Amino acid sequence: ENSLQKTTVPLSTNSHDAFIPPNMLNLSNFTKLMKKLQKLHPEASRDRIVDALLEVRKNNKGILSGLSISSIMERTSVIL
Repeated sequence: ENSLQKTTVPLSTNSHDAFIPPNMLNLSNFTKLMKKLQKLHPEASRDRIVDALLEVRKNNKGILSGLSISSIMERTSVIL
């Protein structure tokens, strides 16, 4: 029995604005999101931003896929 399961992440029709978590091969959107959040919140450490992103994911039924980058940024900024 394989405990690791592959999951598919549906992309929105605006795939350039969809968030793909870093464990889904494509890190470009995650990297862009981190750069934007670090610029918007220079006082926050990278670890604090990641913690806030994890909290956003937790508050969204454990997923970020389907949320736009701008929505993730807004929700993360409220937490930060």
